[in-house]
Amino acid sequence: MGDPTPQDMAKMKTELSQALTSLSEKAKSAKDFLVHLKNTIDQVQESSVDFEASLVAKFDELINVVQKRRDQLILQVHREKEFKTKMLKNHIGQCSGKLKQTTGLLEYSIEVMKEGDPAAFLMVSGALVQRAQMSEESWDKELLLQARVAPEFDLTLDSASAIQSIERLNFKEMKPPEAPSIIPSDCSAENNSVTIAWQAHPSSWVEGYVLELDDGNNGEFREVYCGRETMCTVDGLHFDSTYHSRVKAYNHAGEGEYSETICLQTAEGITLFHSRVCMYTARSYMVAWFHPDPRTAHKDIIFSNENMTLTCNNQDDRVVLGNVGFSKGVHYWEVTIDRYDNHPDPAFGVARLDTSKDTMLGKDDKSWSMYIDSNRSWFIHNNAHSDRCEGGIGVGSVVGVLLDLEKHVLCFYVNDKAQGPVAFKDLKGIFFPAFSLNHNVQVTVHPGLEIPTDFD
Repeated sequence: MGDPTPQDMAKMKTELSQALTSLSEKAKSAKDFLVHLKNTIDQVQESSVDFEASLVAKFDELINVVQKRRDQLILQVHREKEFKTKMLKNHIGQCSGKLKQTTGLLEYSIEVMKEGDPAAFLMVSGALVQRAQMSEESWDKELLLQARVAPEFDLTLDSASAIQSIERLNFKEMKPPEAPSIIPSDCSAENNSVTIAWQAHPSSWVEGYVLELDDGNNGEFREVYCGRETMCTVDGLHFDSTYHSRVKAYNHAGEGEYSETICLQTAEGITLFHSRVCMYTARSYMVAWFHPDPRTAHKDIIFSNENMTLTCNNQDDRVVLGNVGFSKGVHYWEVTIDRYDNHPDPAFGVARLDTSKDTMLGKDDKSWSMYIDSNRSWFIHNNAHSDRCEGGIGVGSVVGVLLDLEKHVLCFYVNDKAQGPVAFKDLKGIFFPAFSLNHNVQVTVHPGLEIPTDFD
Protein backbone atom coordinates (compact mmCIF):
# COMPACT_ATOMS: atom_id res chain seq x y z
CA MET A 1 0.00 0.00 0.00
CA GLY A 2 1.47 3.38 -1.07
CA ASP A 3 1.67 6.70 0.78
CA PRO A 4 -1.60 8.67 1.26
CA THR A 5 -2.20 11.26 -1.36
CA PRO A 6 -3.86 14.66 -0.92
CA GLN A 7 -6.91 13.22 -2.68
CA ASP A 8 -7.19 10.47 -0.06
CA MET A 9 -6.95 13.04 2.73
CA ALA A 10 -9.66 15.20 1.17
CA LYS A 11 -11.93 12.17 0.81
CA MET A 12 -11.48 11.16 4.46
CA LYS A 13 -12.13 14.75 5.61
CA THR A 14 -15.39 14.74 3.65
CA GLU A 15 -16.50 11.43 5.18
CA LEU A 16 -15.55 12.59 8.69
CA SER A 17 -17.38 15.88 8.19
CA GLN A 18 -20.54 14.03 7.11
CA ALA A 19 -20.31 11.68 10.13
CA LEU A 20 -19.82 14.59 12.53
CA THR A 21 -22.74 16.48 10.99
CA SER A 22 -25.02 13.45 11.45
CA LEU A 23 -23.77 12.92 15.00
CA SER A 24 -24.30 16.61 15.76
CA GLU A 25 -27.91 16.34 14.62
CA LYS A 26 -28.37 13.33 16.89
CA ALA A 27 -26.85 15.26 19.77
CA LYS A 28 -29.17 18.20 19.10
CA SER A 29 -32.18 15.85 19.00
CA ALA A 30 -31.02 14.26 22.23
CA LYS A 31 -30.64 17.67 23.85
CA ASP A 32 -34.15 18.66 22.71
CA PHE A 33 -35.53 15.32 23.94
CA LEU A 34 -33.90 15.82 27.34
CA VAL A 35 -35.60 19.20 27.56
CA HIS A 36 -38.88 17.49 26.67
CA LEU A 37 -38.34 14.84 29.36
CA LYS A 38 -37.60 17.51 31.96
CA ASN A 39 -40.75 19.38 30.93
CA THR A 40 -42.70 16.10 31.15
CA ILE A 41 -41.45 15.66 34.72
CA ASP A 42 -42.93 19.05 35.55
CA GLN A 43 -46.19 18.06 33.81
CA VAL A 44 -46.28 14.77 35.74
CA GLN A 45 -45.89 16.70 38.96
CA GLU A 46 -48.71 19.08 38.03
CA SER A 47 -50.96 16.25 36.81
CA SER A 48 -50.26 14.26 39.95
CA VAL A 49 -51.33 17.17 42.14
CA ASP A 50 -54.50 17.72 40.07
CA PHE A 51 -55.35 14.01 39.94
CA GLU A 52 -54.72 13.56 43.65
CA ALA A 53 -57.06 16.44 44.39
CA SER A 54 -59.68 14.92 42.08
CA LEU A 55 -59.20 11.52 43.75
CA VAL A 56 -59.67 12.99 47.22
CA ALA A 57 -62.78 14.84 46.02
CA LYS A 58 -64.25 11.65 44.55
CA PHE A 59 -63.65 9.67 47.74
CA ASP A 60 -65.04 12.52 49.84
CA GLU A 61 -68.12 12.35 47.64
CA LEU A 62 -68.38 8.58 48.21
CA ILE A 63 -67.99 9.03 51.96
CA ASN A 64 -70.68 11.71 51.98
CA VAL A 65 -73.06 9.44 50.04
CA VAL A 66 -72.44 6.54 52.45
CA GLN A 67 -72.90 8.79 55.49
CA LYS A 68 -76.10 10.28 54.01
CA ARG A 69 -77.48 6.81 53.30
CA ARG A 70 -76.55 5.71 56.81
CA ASP A 71 -78.43 8.66 58.29
CA GLN A 72 -81.45 7.91 56.07
CA LEU A 73 -81.56 4.27 57.18
CA ILE A 74 -81.16 5.21 60.85
CA LEU A 75 -84.04 7.69 60.48
CA GLN A 76 -86.08 4.96 58.81
CA VAL A 77 -85.39 2.62 61.74
CA HIS A 78 -86.44 5.33 64.22
CA ARG A 79 -89.67 5.95 62.32
CA GLU A 80 -90.40 2.24 62.13
CA LYS A 81 -89.72 1.95 65.86
CA GLU A 82 -92.13 4.82 66.59
CA PHE A 83 -94.79 3.29 64.36
CA LYS A 84 -94.47 -0.17 65.93
CA THR A 85 -94.44 1.29 69.44
CA LYS A 86 -97.57 3.31 68.67
CA MET A 87 -99.29 0.26 67.20
CA LEU A 88 -98.40 -1.85 70.22
CA LYS A 89 -99.58 0.81 72.68
CA ASN A 90 -102.86 1.13 70.78
CA HIS A 91 -103.19 -2.65 70.80
CA ILE A 92 -102.47 -2.72 74.55
CA GLY A 93 -105.12 -0.05 75.13
CA GLN A 94 -107.70 -1.94 73.08
CA CYS A 95 -106.94 -5.25 74.81
CA SER A 96 -106.97 -3.59 78.25
CA GLY A 97 -110.32 -1.92 77.58
CA LYS A 98 -111.79 -5.13 76.25
CA LEU A 99 -110.36 -7.10 79.17
CA LYS A 100 -111.89 -4.60 81.61
CA GLN A 101 -115.29 -4.99 79.98
CA THR A 102 -114.95 -8.77 79.99
CA THR A 103 -113.86 -8.83 83.63
CA GLY A 104 -116.83 -6.64 84.62
CA LEU A 105 -119.19 -8.96 82.75
CA LEU A 106 -117.65 -12.00 84.46
CA GLU A 107 -117.93 -10.45 87.93
CA TYR A 108 -121.54 -9.41 87.32
CA SER A 109 -122.40 -12.85 85.96
CA ILE A 110 -120.86 -14.53 89.04
CA GLU A 111 -123.05 -12.40 91.27
CA VAL A 112 -126.09 -13.31 89.19
CA MET A 113 -125.17 -16.98 89.55
CA LYS A 114 -125.57 -16.54 93.31
CA GLU A 115 -129.23 -15.55 92.88
CA GLY A 116 -131.45 -18.14 94.58
CA ASP A 117 -134.77 -17.00 93.14
CA PRO A 118 -135.36 -18.92 89.87
CA ALA A 119 -137.70 -16.30 88.48
CA ALA A 120 -135.28 -13.48 89.12
CA PHE A 121 -132.39 -15.50 87.72
CA LEU A 122 -134.23 -16.39 84.52
CA MET A 123 -135.13 -12.75 83.93
CA VAL A 124 -131.46 -11.80 83.38
CA SER A 125 -129.71 -15.07 82.51
CA GLY A 126 -130.78 -15.12 78.85
CA ALA A 127 -129.46 -11.64 78.24
CA LEU A 128 -126.22 -12.52 80.05
CA VAL A 129 -125.69 -15.61 77.91
CA GLN A 130 -126.13 -13.48 74.79
CA ARG A 131 -123.76 -10.80 76.08
CA ALA A 132 -121.15 -13.40 77.00
CA GLN A 133 -121.34 -15.01 73.55
CA MET A 134 -121.14 -11.64 71.79
CA SER A 135 -118.19 -10.63 73.96
CA GLU A 136 -116.37 -13.85 73.12
CA GLU A 137 -117.02 -13.42 69.37
CA SER A 138 -115.83 -9.81 69.46
CA TRP A 139 -112.40 -10.89 70.69
CA ASP A 140 -111.94 -12.90 67.50
CA LYS A 141 -113.69 -10.43 65.23
CA GLU A 142 -111.53 -7.53 66.35
CA LEU A 143 -108.40 -9.74 66.15
CA LEU A 144 -107.33 -8.52 69.59
CA LEU A 145 -105.36 -11.66 70.35
CA GLN A 146 -103.36 -11.60 67.12
CA ALA A 147 -100.06 -9.81 66.76
CA ARG A 148 -100.26 -6.77 64.46
CA VAL A 149 -96.57 -5.90 64.30
CA ALA A 150 -93.39 -7.95 64.52
CA PRO A 151 -90.56 -7.00 66.89
CA GLU A 152 -87.92 -7.62 64.23
CA PHE A 153 -86.58 -5.00 61.84
CA ASP A 154 -86.00 -6.15 58.27
CA LEU A 155 -83.12 -4.42 56.50
CA THR A 156 -81.21 -5.72 53.53
CA LEU A 157 -77.71 -4.38 54.04
CA ASP A 158 -75.56 -6.13 51.44
CA SER A 159 -72.34 -4.18 51.29
CA ALA A 160 -70.33 -6.87 49.48
CA SER A 161 -70.95 -5.50 45.98
CA ALA A 162 -70.17 -1.94 47.08
CA ILE A 163 -66.94 -3.08 48.76
CA GLN A 164 -65.94 -5.00 45.62
CA SER A 165 -66.60 -1.94 43.47
CA ILE A 166 -64.46 0.22 45.74
CA GLU A 167 -61.66 -2.35 45.71
CA ARG A 168 -61.74 -2.39 41.90
CA LEU A 169 -61.49 1.40 41.63
CA ASN A 170 -58.58 2.33 39.39
CA PHE A 171 -57.56 5.00 36.92
CA LYS A 172 -56.95 4.63 33.23
CA GLU A 173 -57.43 6.50 30.00
CA MET A 174 -61.15 7.17 29.58
CA LYS A 175 -62.88 6.51 26.27
CA PRO A 176 -66.48 5.71 25.32
CA PRO A 177 -67.37 2.07 26.07
CA GLU A 178 -67.69 -0.64 23.47
CA ALA A 179 -71.16 -1.94 22.59
CA PRO A 180 -72.70 -4.19 25.28
CA SER A 181 -73.75 -7.75 24.47
CA ILE A 182 -77.38 -8.83 24.89
CA ILE A 183 -77.77 -12.21 26.65
CA PRO A 184 -80.53 -14.00 24.69
CA SER A 185 -80.86 -16.86 27.22
CA ASP A 186 -81.85 -14.35 29.94
CA CYS A 187 -84.32 -12.43 27.76
CA SER A 188 -88.00 -13.34 27.81
CA ALA A 189 -91.56 -12.18 27.14
CA GLU A 190 -94.55 -12.86 29.40
CA ASN A 191 -98.08 -11.56 28.96
CA ASN A 192 -97.58 -8.00 27.69
CA SER A 193 -94.13 -7.40 29.17
CA VAL A 194 -90.60 -8.14 27.96
CA THR A 195 -87.38 -8.64 29.90
CA ILE A 196 -84.00 -7.76 28.35
CA ALA A 197 -80.62 -8.69 29.88
CA TRP A 198 -77.16 -7.62 28.74
CA GLN A 199 -73.51 -7.42 29.81
CA ALA A 200 -70.74 -4.87 29.33
CA HIS A 201 -67.86 -5.35 26.92
CA PRO A 202 -64.96 -6.85 28.96
CA SER A 203 -62.56 -4.00 28.16
CA SER A 204 -65.01 -1.13 28.69
CA TRP A 205 -65.36 1.23 31.63
CA VAL A 206 -69.13 1.67 32.00
CA GLU A 207 -71.04 4.11 34.20
CA GLY A 208 -74.53 3.28 32.92
CA TYR A 209 -76.71 1.97 30.13
CA VAL A 210 -79.53 3.22 27.90
CA LEU A 211 -82.13 0.66 26.83
CA GLU A 212 -84.35 1.46 23.85
CA LEU A 213 -87.48 -0.26 22.54
CA ASP A 214 -89.54 0.31 19.41
CA ASP A 215 -93.35 0.57 19.35
CA GLY A 216 -93.98 -3.09 18.48
CA ASN A 217 -94.81 -2.13 14.88
CA ASN A 218 -91.33 -1.47 13.45
CA GLY A 219 -91.57 2.17 14.50
CA GLU A 220 -88.92 4.45 15.98
CA PHE A 221 -86.92 3.42 19.05
CA ARG A 222 -87.60 5.19 22.35
CA GLU A 223 -85.68 5.20 25.61
CA VAL A 224 -87.31 2.98 28.26
CA TYR A 225 -84.50 2.71 30.83
CA CYS A 226 -81.35 4.59 31.84
CA GLY A 227 -79.20 3.40 34.75
CA ARG A 228 -76.59 0.96 36.02
CA GLU A 229 -78.65 -2.26 36.02
CA THR A 230 -78.00 -4.93 33.38
CA MET A 231 -81.56 -6.27 33.24
CA CYS A 232 -84.85 -4.46 32.70
CA THR A 233 -88.50 -5.53 32.47
CA VAL A 234 -90.81 -3.28 30.44
CA ASP A 235 -94.51 -3.64 31.32
CA GLY A 236 -97.70 -2.36 29.73
CA LEU A 237 -96.91 -3.32 26.13
CA HIS A 238 -99.39 -4.46 23.47
CA PHE A 239 -100.35 -8.11 23.36
CA ASP A 240 -99.41 -10.19 20.31
CA SER A 241 -96.72 -7.73 19.14
CA THR A 242 -93.06 -8.05 18.20
CA TYR A 243 -90.74 -5.59 19.93
CA HIS A 244 -87.15 -4.78 18.91
CA SER A 245 -84.72 -3.76 21.64
CA ARG A 246 -81.14 -2.46 21.78
CA VAL A 247 -78.82 -1.10 24.45
CA LYS A 248 -75.75 1.14 24.61
CA ALA A 249 -73.32 2.00 27.40
CA TYR A 250 -71.93 5.36 28.46
CA ASN A 251 -69.29 6.96 30.70
CA HIS A 252 -67.80 10.43 31.18
CA ALA A 253 -66.15 10.21 27.76
CA GLY A 254 -69.46 9.72 25.97
CA GLU A 255 -71.85 7.09 24.66
CA GLY A 256 -70.74 3.93 22.91
CA GLU A 257 -72.21 2.01 20.00
CA TYR A 258 -75.52 0.13 20.16
CA SER A 259 -75.64 -3.58 20.76
CA GLU A 260 -77.16 -5.92 18.23
CA THR A 261 -80.98 -5.80 18.20
CA ILE A 262 -83.07 -8.55 19.82
CA CYS A 263 -86.72 -9.29 18.96
CA LEU A 264 -89.26 -10.41 21.56
CA GLN A 265 -92.89 -11.45 20.99
CA THR A 266 -95.54 -10.61 23.61
CA ALA A 267 -98.25 -13.15 24.42
CA GLU A 268 -101.49 -13.52 22.51
CA GLY A 269 -103.44 -13.97 25.75
CA ILE A 270 -106.27 -16.50 26.09
CA THR A 271 -109.26 -15.76 23.88
CA LEU A 272 -112.52 -16.91 25.43
CA PHE A 273 -116.10 -16.47 24.30
CA HIS A 274 -118.96 -15.35 26.52
CA SER A 275 -122.33 -16.43 25.08
CA ARG A 276 -125.46 -14.41 25.75
CA VAL A 277 -128.29 -16.91 25.02
CA CYS A 278 -131.09 -14.38 24.89
CA MET A 279 -129.35 -12.37 22.18
CA TYR A 280 -127.77 -15.34 20.36
CA THR A 281 -124.53 -13.45 20.03
CA ALA A 282 -121.01 -14.06 21.25
CA ARG A 283 -118.48 -11.64 22.70
CA SER A 284 -114.75 -12.36 22.81
CA TYR A 285 -112.47 -11.20 25.58
CA MET A 286 -108.85 -11.59 26.67
CA VAL A 287 -107.69 -13.20 29.88
CA ALA A 288 -104.27 -12.03 31.05
CA TRP A 289 -103.11 -13.10 34.46
CA PHE A 290 -101.52 -10.58 36.79
CA HIS A 291 -100.52 -10.27 40.42
CA PRO A 292 -100.08 -7.23 42.69
CA ASP A 293 -96.56 -5.96 42.12
CA PRO A 294 -94.28 -5.23 45.12
CA ARG A 295 -91.89 -3.32 42.84
CA THR A 296 -94.34 -0.47 42.21
CA ALA A 297 -96.32 -0.65 45.48
CA HIS A 298 -96.09 1.80 48.35
CA LYS A 299 -93.66 0.54 50.98
CA ASP A 300 -96.46 0.24 53.55
CA ILE A 301 -98.28 -2.46 51.55
CA ILE A 302 -97.79 -5.96 53.01
CA PHE A 303 -97.85 -8.96 50.64
CA SER A 304 -98.64 -12.61 51.42
CA ASN A 305 -100.14 -15.68 49.74
CA GLU A 306 -97.69 -15.44 46.81
CA ASN A 307 -98.41 -11.68 46.55
CA MET A 308 -102.15 -12.22 46.01
CA THR A 309 -103.24 -11.12 49.53
CA LEU A 310 -102.75 -7.49 50.55
CA THR A 311 -102.91 -5.46 53.72
CA CYS A 312 -101.23 -2.30 54.99
CA ASN A 313 -99.35 -1.19 58.10
CA ASN A 314 -100.44 2.46 57.89
CA GLN A 315 -103.61 4.29 58.91
CA ASP A 316 -103.53 6.23 55.61
CA ASP A 317 -104.53 4.84 52.22
CA ARG A 318 -101.71 3.23 50.25
CA VAL A 319 -101.75 2.08 46.60
CA VAL A 320 -100.51 -1.06 44.86
CA LEU A 321 -100.72 -1.85 41.13
CA GLY A 322 -100.81 -5.08 39.17
CA ASN A 323 -97.71 -6.19 37.29
CA VAL A 324 -99.47 -6.17 33.89
CA GLY A 325 -100.90 -3.18 32.05
CA PHE A 326 -103.85 -3.63 29.66
CA SER A 327 -104.30 -1.74 26.41
CA LYS A 328 -106.66 -4.08 24.51
CA GLY A 329 -109.43 -6.59 25.18
CA VAL A 330 -111.97 -7.14 27.96
CA HIS A 331 -110.67 -8.06 31.44
CA TYR A 332 -112.39 -8.98 34.70
CA TRP A 333 -110.98 -9.62 38.16
CA GLU A 334 -112.38 -9.84 41.68
CA VAL A 335 -111.25 -8.94 45.19
CA THR A 336 -112.40 -10.83 48.28
CA ILE A 337 -112.66 -8.80 51.50
CA ASP A 338 -110.82 -10.91 54.12
CA ARG A 339 -110.79 -8.36 56.96
CA TYR A 340 -112.80 -5.18 57.41
CA ASP A 341 -113.89 -3.22 60.50
CA ASN A 342 -116.60 -1.08 58.79
CA HIS A 343 -114.57 2.15 59.06
CA PRO A 344 -112.15 2.61 56.12
CA ASP A 345 -113.02 3.09 52.44
CA PRO A 346 -110.97 0.68 50.33
CA ALA A 347 -110.84 1.56 46.63
CA PHE A 348 -110.56 -0.65 43.56
CA GLY A 349 -110.05 0.19 39.90
CA VAL A 350 -107.29 0.98 37.39
CA ALA A 351 -104.44 3.46 37.14
CA ARG A 352 -101.49 4.63 35.10
CA LEU A 353 -98.10 3.34 36.16
CA ASP A 354 -97.08 6.74 37.61
CA THR A 355 -100.18 7.30 39.76
CA SER A 356 -99.66 8.53 43.33
CA LYS A 357 -99.04 5.67 45.76
CA ASP A 358 -99.68 7.55 49.04
CA THR A 359 -103.31 8.63 48.69
CA MET A 360 -106.66 7.03 47.91
CA LEU A 361 -106.95 5.59 44.42
CA GLY A 362 -108.84 8.05 42.23
CA LYS A 363 -107.71 11.26 43.89
CA ASP A 364 -105.31 12.11 41.07
CA ASP A 365 -105.82 12.33 37.31
CA LYS A 366 -103.99 9.04 36.72
CA SER A 367 -106.42 6.69 38.50
CA TRP A 368 -110.09 5.67 38.22
CA SER A 369 -111.78 3.80 41.08
CA MET A 370 -114.79 2.92 43.18
CA TYR A 371 -114.37 3.46 46.91
CA ILE A 372 -116.82 1.73 49.21
CA ASP A 373 -117.73 1.44 52.89
CA SER A 374 -120.15 -0.78 54.80
CA ASN A 375 -123.25 1.02 53.41
CA ARG A 376 -122.57 2.71 50.05
CA SER A 377 -120.04 3.46 47.29
CA TRP A 378 -118.88 6.31 45.04
CA PHE A 379 -116.89 6.55 41.81
CA ILE A 380 -113.86 8.86 41.90
CA HIS A 381 -111.35 10.22 39.36
CA ASN A 382 -109.13 13.29 39.75
CA ASN A 383 -110.78 13.76 43.19
CA ALA A 384 -114.23 14.23 41.57
CA HIS A 385 -116.86 12.02 43.27
CA SER A 386 -119.96 10.75 41.45
CA ASP A 387 -122.84 8.23 41.38
CA ARG A 388 -123.36 7.42 45.03
CA CYS A 389 -124.83 3.93 45.22
CA GLU A 390 -126.40 2.13 48.18
CA GLY A 391 -124.94 -1.22 49.23
CA GLY A 392 -121.60 -1.75 50.94
CA ILE A 393 -119.13 -4.45 51.90
CA GLY A 394 -118.28 -6.60 54.89
CA VAL A 395 -116.03 -9.55 55.62
CA GLY A 396 -116.50 -12.08 52.82
CA SER A 397 -117.84 -9.58 50.27
CA VAL A 398 -116.56 -9.80 46.69
CA VAL A 399 -115.83 -6.71 44.59
CA GLY A 400 -115.55 -7.18 40.82
CA VAL A 401 -113.78 -4.87 38.36
CA LEU A 402 -114.52 -5.07 34.63
CA LEU A 403 -112.28 -3.18 32.20
CA ASP A 404 -113.57 -3.20 28.61
CA LEU A 405 -110.98 -1.62 26.31
CA GLU A 406 -113.03 -2.43 23.24
CA LYS A 407 -115.81 -0.11 24.46
CA HIS A 408 -113.34 1.87 26.63
CA VAL A 409 -115.43 1.61 29.84
CA LEU A 410 -114.92 0.57 33.46
CA CYS A 411 -117.67 -1.12 35.55
CA PHE A 412 -117.92 -2.50 39.09
CA TYR A 413 -119.73 -5.35 40.81
CA VAL A 414 -120.40 -6.22 44.45
CA ASN A 415 -121.34 -9.80 45.29
CA ASP A 416 -122.09 -10.60 41.62
CA LYS A 417 -124.41 -7.61 41.13
CA ALA A 418 -123.64 -4.45 39.16
CA GLN A 419 -122.77 -1.59 41.53
CA GLY A 420 -124.25 1.51 39.92
CA PRO A 421 -124.09 2.46 36.22
CA VAL A 422 -121.02 2.37 33.98
CA ALA A 423 -118.43 4.11 36.14
CA PHE A 424 -116.07 5.61 33.56
CA LYS A 425 -116.07 5.99 29.78
CA ASP A 426 -113.57 6.96 27.05
CA LEU A 427 -110.69 5.08 28.70
CA LYS A 428 -107.79 4.89 26.25
CA GLY A 429 -104.17 3.93 26.75
CA ILE A 430 -102.51 1.50 29.16
CA PHE A 431 -104.22 0.71 32.48
CA PHE A 432 -102.92 -1.32 35.42
CA PRO A 433 -105.23 -3.05 37.95
CA ALA A 434 -105.02 -0.96 41.13
CA PHE A 435 -106.03 -1.14 44.78
CA SER A 436 -105.82 1.23 47.77
CA LEU A 437 -106.30 0.21 51.42
CA ASN A 438 -105.07 0.81 54.96
CA HIS A 439 -104.30 -1.38 57.96
CA ASN A 440 -107.97 -2.05 58.79
CA VAL A 441 -108.48 -3.93 55.52
CA GLN A 442 -107.14 -7.18 54.09
CA VAL A 443 -108.07 -8.37 50.59
CA THR A 444 -107.22 -11.24 48.24
CA VAL A 445 -107.04 -10.67 44.48
CA HIS A 446 -108.45 -13.16 41.93
CA PRO A 447 -107.36 -12.23 38.36
CA GLY A 448 -108.26 -13.60 34.94
CA LEU A 449 -111.95 -14.45 35.57
CA GLU A 450 -114.85 -14.84 33.16
CA ILE A 451 -116.85 -11.67 32.65
CA PRO A 452 -120.25 -11.44 34.42
CA THR A 453 -123.15 -12.89 32.43
CA ASP A 454 -125.17 -9.67 32.62
CA PHE A 455 -122.47 -7.56 30.98
CA ASP A 456 -123.36 -6.40 27.47
